[in-house]
Amino acid sequence: MKKEKIMAAAVEYDPARDAAPRLTAKGRGLVAEKIIEAARKHDIPIQNDAGLVQILCRLDIDERIPVELYRAVAEILAFIYRLNQQGPSDGV
Repeated sequence: MKKEKIMAAAVEYDPARDAAPRLTAKGRGLVAEKIIEAARKHDIPIQNDAGLVQILCRLDIDERIPVELYRAVAEILAFIYRLNQQGPSDGV
């Protein structure tokens, strides 16, 4: 059985600067592993949602998240906000 390649996407949202969240990184395989490694190194929360990652990987880097994805991305941002309220963790 062929092992499926890992995928990763990074989203950033700065309400003072951005009208909407935007894609800041994406990749498969080794690139995805590097994105995840960097997130862990910098204590950035990781949300596992394969369907959303597949959609996000279709976007261009620095492209704003389309309106159709606002709800899914808002749920992730809420997840991160809750984690930040809890304080430092042992990893996500």
